[in-house]
Amino acid sequence: MKTVLAIEGMTCEHCVKHVTEALENIAGVKSAKVNLRKKSAEVKHEDQVTLEAMKAAVTEAGYEVA
Repeated sequence: MKTVLAIEGMTCEHCVKHVTEALENIAGVKSAKVNLRKKSAEVKHEDQVTLEAMKAAVTEAGYEVA
């Protein structure tokens, strides 16, 4: 599956790395491509990964899912 998230609060490449790592540390996530300019993350994942889990990981990393 693929899910696209709108992410608020990122200001630099360090933010991108932080969000990418947070999403990729979720069990079942295959990859996360975070785009600073578009303020988004494209997450490829297994069916069992929930939107709530992805939102929680981003929030825990200090950013907001819009």
